[in-house]
Amino acid sequence: MSISEATIDSMIEPLDLPMNIKKTLREDAIKVGVTKKELEDIIERLMASYEYACVEPCEAVGVVSAQSIGEPGTQMTMRTFHYAGVAEINVTLGLPRLIEIVDARKQPSTPMMTIALEEGYATDRDMARVLAWEIEATHIEHLADITTDLANMQLIIDLHEKTLMHRSLTADDIADKLRDSLDVMVTISENVQNQIILTPNSPSYRELLQLAKNIHNITLKGIEGIKRVVIRKDGEEYTLYTEGSQLKEVLQIEGVDVTRTYTNNIGEIYEVFGIEAARNAIITEATNTLSEQGLTVDIRHIMLVSDIMCSDGEVKQIGRHGISGEKASVFARAAFEVTVNHLLDAGMRGDRDELNGVTENIIVGQPIKLGTGDVHLISR
Repeated sequence: MSISEATIDSMIEPLDLPMNIKKTLREDAIKVGVTKKELEDIIERLMASYEYACVEPCEAVGVVSAQSIGEPGTQMTMRTFHYAGVAEINVTLGLPRLIEIVDARKQPSTPMMTIALEEGYATDRDMARVLAWEIEATHIEHLADITTDLANMQLIIDLHEKTLMHRSLTADDIADKLRDSLDVMVTISENVQNQIILTPNSPSYRELLQLAKNIHNITLKGIEGIKRVVIRKDGEEYTLYTEGSQLKEVLQIEGVDVTRTYTNNIGEIYEVFGIEAARNAIITEATNTLSEQGLTVDIRHIMLVSDIMCSDGEVKQIGRHGISGEKASVFARAAFEVTVNHLLDAGMRGDRDELNGVTENIIVGQPIKLGTGDVHLISR
């Protein structure tokens, strides 16, 4: 006979377990309707598994994590990958991506976003397409043929009517945008439909060539930096995948689901959502990169790396300009890179080394303060 919720609470509450494990155990026990004997067995097994999962006192967790991530990292292939079966978008994976993550690069080599849509947009392909045009950066080469008229020293833009209609643009919109961005005379042709004529300020060949070059850099619609948007149907709803990432700007567009939109640019996540979100992004990105190659690394090792990277309230790289270069110990810094510089600087400043870490104790030939090295026997 199944037991009451009060009995379940009285049995689970005293357990020395994390709150989320207790909560899950309670919910599952109520849902299944366990007997008292069954719950006792479950608790016994759970406590044994939890104790097995706990770290031993004095365990060298840093060294174990470094080994656990570093060794599979050597098995990874260096390649890019056509994302989600879409030929247009490439994503860096494998070892180069893992290096990017731990180096806390400001800009990943292949930034991309997964944009979830709100109700109304998610199930309607036409609405999703309109939203995609709002996000994708539209340049003049997408909309028109450009010819250089050397006789009249003019740049002639012949707009494609069908493309203008798809992207909800008019010749007037484009002319206004060009006037704002370029300091030249912009006129809409009266004789030819959808034709814009640009005349440089001084009728020189050099000015005309420079104008022809500058016109390609102007974003007429959409968000600068998002080169391409691809629509895919995932289950019942449409999702947008972008080449290029501008999280802050995308989240301000109506129809975008802020809670489910994601970017692989950890720096942007930190700027928009803060350090906790960046920590989760490091864990997610590293785990996905390893699992995509068929490598399984315990998530706690990756969590330790992300915790250390984010412990000061900003995302720091694991390198001489970040974690390793900012260690308190002189020997630990010197053992990593630029040895002579660290030792000379420390000598000039008169720094003291407390010899608390692993590296510095190995250098001076002392037992490290971990494992059996942290246990002292006292004779009586």
